[in-house]
Amino acid sequence: MYGLKQAPRAWYDRLSKFLLHNGFVKGKVDTTLLIKKENKNFLLVQIYVDDIIFGSSNESLCKKFSKSMQDEFEMSMMGELTFFLGLQVKQMKEGTFIHQEKYANDLVKRFGLEKCKKIDIPMSCSQKIDKDEEGKKVDQKLYRSMIGSLLYLTASRPDILFSVCICARFQSDPRESHLIAVKRIIKYVASSSSIGLWYPKRGDFNLLGYSDADLAGCRVDRKSTSGTCQLLGNRTVSWFSRKQSTVALSTTEAEYVALGSCCSQILWIKQQLQDFGIEDSCTEIRCDNTSAINLTKNPILHSRAKHIEIRHHFIRDHIQNGEISIQFVDSKSQLADIFTKPLEKNQFDFIRSRLNILKLEEVKV
Repeated sequence: MYGLKQAPRAWYDRLSKFLLHNGFVKGKVDTTLLIKKENKNFLLVQIYVDDIIFGSSNESLCKKFSKSMQDEFEMSMMGELTFFLGLQVKQMKEGTFIHQEKYANDLVKRFGLEKCKKIDIPMSCSQKIDKDEEGKKVDQKLYRSMIGSLLYLTASRPDILFSVCICARFQSDPRESHLIAVKRIIKYVASSSSIGLWYPKRGDFNLLGYSDADLAGCRVDRKSTSGTCQLLGNRTVSWFSRKQSTVALSTTEAEYVALGSCCSQILWIKQQLQDFGIEDSCTEIRCDNTSAINLTKNPILHSRAKHIEIRHHFIRDHIQNGEISIQFVDSKSQLADIFTKPLEKNQFDFIRSRLNILKLEEVKV
């Protein structure tokens, strides 16, 4: 079947039919997630093409599943999960540490920056990146390969996401100033290649969101940048940094649009958590703009909201239904800041630690 366009679909169809026949149920949101419950125990199976990750609250269920799969298909057990799709996984009694140290070191070596000077932050606060039409042109293929390599690294490194996304906007016509900015990010990666995400075993599983926006952050078209992150207790599970589709007329509007994006992601995660047996009645989203918070609670359309597209107003319904609540947070404690703008080292390090983006030796057990 390898090499055929229909191979992935045919294989998934064959595999899912076998699992469903053996008592598994597909996830409501993610159909590649299959769940089997026996009494108070459960078995989770996550499929990615022909790679399968599975775990259970009872070891006997794992052994039983492994045997049934090997009897039905030509498969081999790789043992405890340590490496998956470029992600290195270190499982400990206190929690799980996910990082991409090997990939990061290979990336730095590939672009010849392994002996570079140590950099503490990926982007300087004084650095302003624009089209730079008068700047010297650089190799587009090299520039795009750098951006693509760094984007893959953001799977475990939220701290570089904003900087990489800013530089990615100039892939069609990169200049020397853009290349210097990308090399700075790689130098930062070289200085912090062992950093990853720490998921402690202990602690609550309350879903929490942070939402922020940088008004007219893009110097080319003056569109704002939305940045959000979602945490389960103190575990960072989702994040994004994205340029808004339309030009915002005020900080309130930019923040309101970002809140809508955060709300939609929160709702998706809540549905996903139901498959894992975790219920969350009312999820808190923290924002540092009081005008935007008031706008979400006011069902009356007024001058500040008349320019905002209708699709962004859906957040009000979920607030009235009690599914979402918006709370004010001080700007210094706004964790989504790292996804909307360059930060000074002290604030950058503070947010990075709060998001549990740590070195393995910094993990508190």
